[in-house]
Order: sequence, then structure tokens, then C-alpha cells
Amino acid sequence: MTTLAAQAEPALDTTLQRYIKLAVLVIVAGNIYPLIYLRQNFQVTITDSFGITAAELGQNYAILGVLYMVTYLPSGWLADRVSPRILMSFSLAAAGLLGLWFSTFPSLFYMKVIFAGWGIAAGLTFWAALIKATTLLAKPHEQGRFFGILDGGRGLVEALLATIAVGMFAYLTNSAGQTDAEGLRKVIYLYVGCMLALAPIAYFILHDPSEQPGAAIENEAVSSDLWQNLKIIAAKEELWLCGFCILTGYQLFWATYDFSAYMQIHYGLTAVAVGYITVAKLWMRPIGAVAAGFAGDFLDREGVLGGLLLLAAFALAGMVFLPPGVSSTLLLAVVLAIGFLTYAVRGIFWSTLESCDISNKIKGLAIGVISLVGYSPDIYLPLLNGYLLETYPGKTGYNIYFLSIAAMGLLGALAAWRLKILVARRAQ
Repeated sequence: MTTLAAQAEPALDTTLQRYIKLAVLVIVAGNIYPLIYLRQNFQVTITDSFGITAAELGQNYAILGVLYMVTYLPSGWLADRVSPRILMSFSLAAAGLLGLWFSTFPSLFYMKVIFAGWGIAAGLTFWAALIKATTLLAKPHEQGRFFGILDGGRGLVEALLATIAVGMFAYLTNSAGQTDAEGLRKVIYLYVGCMLALAPIAYFILHDPSEQPGAAIENEAVSSDLWQNLKIIAAKEELWLCGFCILTGYQLFWATYDFSAYMQIHYGLTAVAVGYITVAKLWMRPIGAVAAGFAGDFLDREGVLGGLLLLAAFALAGMVFLPPGVSSTLLLAVVLAIGFLTYAVRGIFWSTLESCDISNKIKGLAIGVISLVGYSPDIYLPLLNGYLLETYPGKTGYNIYFLSIAAMGLLGALAAWRLKILVARRAQ
């Protein structure tokens, strides 16, 4: 134990050092996903530039989701054995190089190959390493704020990049006389350049996270046997509740990806106007996530999460009932409210991992299991969305889609409150 503490001390001996590492994690996490999910701001432009339909674009995201699902468990296993700086720097470099290929507007087949590569880069070698690095960096009473800062901070980075990207796109297409496809290519170059520049920075600064000094003594027999460790994890009801909360919260967030096309098609807004509204929504992420993180630490993580899931579900359902001639100002207000609540949910739901009573030695594996459950919407929501929009054309398809996700949000709130009860019982 003395040797372990001595090894942990250099990484965590000061609060400043821990927050510097958190800042690097924030910047890295904020740069790898915006290009992959470029549809959030440029969905119609992407489909036009690549010559594909919305359903075909959804197929690409379904492939991405399948790769995420397949790699979540190996990602957790890998995060317990390989340095996060190696995993994250590789992910940034690989995703950036695939982005260069993406900028050539390849055929649908090769587009699917690119999305499959992104699934490996952002799933297998990145996700579990990011979450484990954060949970080990934070002390038990800081889990909410660290995850809130991680999600809010990466949201701030994404909002800054998106603001630059949309402004660049607007200038190139409106003032410089370039086509939408040419403007989109320049936006892709922006994101690619940032990722490739960050790859070496992540490697040299993100040293291995260690278990924090003074951590609780392990109460489980942890072995090197994968199956035995999976049995330990699967036996915990708290972990499954955590996973379900993440699943429902992530679904609420996924619904916002369709706001761009929804507003452009059904409310007659221009691509630039929609871009500005969706960028404004991104600015809710640092506010909502950080506020929820600190509220969870000072109040109650599970109670705050349950309340946020409830409010987010009602807000999304409310968007369905907006009249066709609604003003852009009211539309902006509703989108911002939904953005604030869904980002607040994202800012706090991973902090409930601390409530699952999982050994740090297998925490990466636990993260893989939770991610397998929590991020399964990456597979079925794009397909469900495409099916509903083709089967029920017009606003009806969106109404069914949004209301279904809102209903799941209510179930997520119940799961959060059940987790709160279990945590309270264990503390007695």
C-alpha cells in the first residue's frame, strides 16, 4: 500500500496539477467528436454535398453506433492496461486522418468505411480512457464537478469551434462566393487541423492517472480473470441503474441532433439561421453541465439527475406542440431550454459511477459495461429516426420520435431516484 501511495503522489500531489490535467482532458474531448457529429450543424449541407439521403446518412451513424457497442467492453479492458495518453493521442491522430479522407467527399461505400474508422478511434481507444482518467483524477466528493467541468468544458470547446465553423461557412458561401460544398470542406479542414495538432500534446501531458491517495479500501476480490470481474460488475444493481440513466439521458441529447433539419424543413429557416440557433444551443452545454455538476456535489447527485431528466423530458415533449408559425425568437428559447437541460443531464450522469461501489482496478471494465448499455441509442435511434420519417412523412414522424424519447426520459428519472434509495441504504 505504501508503494501504491508513493506512485500516486506525483500525479495528484496538488489541486493545481489535477485541474491542469482536467483542462487537457477537456480540450482533447472537445476536439474529437465535433467532426464526427458534423450533422448537428450541417446535416442538409452534408446530404447535398455527398449526394446522399437523410436515411443513408443515418445508416452511417448506425455503423458508428455498432462499432461503439462492439468496442465498449474491449475499450474498458484496454483502459485498465494502457496509458490514456497513448490511447487518446492515437485516437486524435486517427480521427484527424480519416477526416482528411472525409473532406474529399467520397462515395457512400467509402463514407461508411470512414465512419467505421471513427467508431474505432472514438470508441475502442478513446472513450473508456477518458472517463476512467476523469473519475480517478477526482476525489470522491468532487465527482460531480469534475464530470460537469469535463462535459461543460468540452461543450465550450465545441461551441467555440462550431461558432468559428458556422461563421467561416457563412462568410465563404455568402461573401466569398463559394458553394456550400466548398464551404463544408473548409470546415472539415478546421476540425482536422485541431485534432492533428492536439495528438502530440495529449501524449506528452496526459500521464497515467493513479488511484487517489486516501481512497476507500477495496471491498471486492478483484482478479485478472475477465469473466470473474464481469460477474462482480453484473451483480451490482446500482451499475445497471446508472447505465439506464445514461441511456435515457443520451436519448434526450440525441433528439437535439434533429433540431437542425426539423427547423429548416418545418419552420422555413435558412441553413445559416439554423446554424446560428444550433450553435447558440451548444453554448448551453458549459452552463448546464458545470451547474449540474456542482449542484450534484453540494446537494445530491442522484436526486439532481432525476429532476433534470424529468424536466428535460417535459421540455422535449413541449417542442412537439409548437404551432407552425411560431416566431424564431420563441423557437430559439425552446431550443436553448432543451439544450440547457439535456447538457445538464450529460454533465452529471457519469458522476453516479462513484455511487456504484466499483473497485478502481476494474473501473475501466465497468465503464465499458455501462457504456454498452448507456450508449446503445447510437445504434437504434438513427434507424428509428429514418424509419419514422419515411413511414410518417412531415411533422408526424418527428412528433412520434420526440415524444417516444421524452417518455423514456421519465423512466430515466425513476431509475435515478431508485439509485438514490440504494445509495442511501448503503450509507446507513
